[in-house]
Amino acid sequence: MSMIPGLERPAPVPNEQTKPFWEACNQGRLVLQNCTACQRLHYPPAQKCDKCGAADKFVWKEVQGKGHIDVYFVIRDSRIRGFRSAQPINFAVITLDEDPGINFLSNLPGTPPGKVPTGAPVELIFEKTNTGQMLPEWRVAS
Repeated sequence: MSMIPGLERPAPVPNEQTKPFWEACNQGRLVLQNCTACQRLHYPPAQKCDKCGAADKFVWKEVQGKGHIDVYFVIRDSRIRGFRSAQPINFAVITLDEDPGINFLSNLPGTPPGKVPTGAPVELIFEKTNTGQMLPEWRVAS
């Protein structure tokens, strides 16, 4: 399960649009929608490209998931039930190196709360929810 003691990650409920993303996570891969008309990557999944407006030009493209920590904050009083027993907990904005316009949130497993090295490189890992669904997560690269 989670590398953060006490953390019970909420499990996503895939829909038709997000199902390929979550299936790839279960295979240990990070895929993003790529508009073949203008080559723009998209996350979260969208119905049409926000750059060129194409609605039928998306393909799923695997990315490495390497990035860096942009900013972070520490949650000390979450309303999310699964996070309460793990508090305080980091929430960091991860910017992907492959496309600085793509950001993910990460709890930074292995990094003590508040000890986040802003700007540090991170690497992609996957963590399991209580339903077995794998989630993309990042840890500070060694």
